[in-house]
Amino acid sequence: MSTNTYPLKLPASLKEAAARLAKADGVSLNQWIASAVAQKVGAVETVQAFLKSRAGVASGDGLAGVLKKVRDVSPVDGDELSRK
Repeated sequence: MSTNTYPLKLPASLKEAAARLAKADGVSLNQWIASAVAQKVGAVETVQAFLKSRAGVASGDGLAGVLKKVRDVSPVDGDELSRK
């Protein structure tokens, strides 16, 4: 496994919490952060793969066609968008 050095700047409170959790897990802070990043990468890539498989060959063109069929009427009372 090759490794690269990356200077990571964390807020003090986050570093302290990560250090405490790393100690509780019996690993170094570096190992704990690397594991946390790996978990996040895995989660994001899994979601992307799932959504891509669910979308199949769908495109925005189909959605545009559906939206064109929506009638141009005022919303039902109480269902309006707020104007902030």
